[in-house]
Amino acid sequence: MVSQSKKDWIRSLLDPIARFLAQMGVHPNTMTVFGFLLAVVSAVLLAGGRFRLGALFLLVGGGCDMLDGAVARLSGKGSPFGAFFDSTMDRFAEIIPYLALAYSLRDGWECLLPFLVITGSLMVSYTRARVEGLGGSCTVGLLERPERIVLLFLGLLIGGPFLPLALVLLAAGSYFTTFQRMAHARKVL
Repeated sequence: MVSQSKKDWIRSLLDPIARFLAQMGVHPNTMTVFGFLLAVVSAVLLAGGRFRLGALFLLVGGGCDMLDGAVARLSGKGSPFGAFFDSTMDRFAEIIPYLALAYSLRDGWECLLPFLVITGSLMVSYTRARVEGLGGSCTVGLLERPERIVLLFLGLLIGGPFLPLALVLLAAGSYFTTFQRMAHARKVL
């Protein structure tokens, strides 16, 4: 879980970029689509076994995901549909690289790990959305999307036995986060 002070520090790094993009008239939904397209490029590279280059595109796409909200906030172009569009495209952008990894790892037992990560990641997002849809707040949890992107990036970058280890940690951390959010939901609802 990234602390609030680290989130503020990351925001201070991204705000000048977001401010520039907002001043240039870039729409936040454009950033969302661009981040998704980078995830697709990452997936193509991962499916071809080019893990380090795929990791780079994954990380840049994750940066776009953080920028779209900042651009929306700074430009005043945020909307309920934009928030919905962003979170929906985020799910696609998260699933596609893992499917590519499953394909790339298809000859070994490791090919099952991306599916466990996908399931856990979707449940992390679902539990938050469901609690918030019922009127609660749900920002608790060990592995939110930024942490998952960084952990996958490191597993892909280091490679070798660290990739399956990163996938195991991602799956376990995602399920743990889901259960944290379920416990939190019991308290707030």
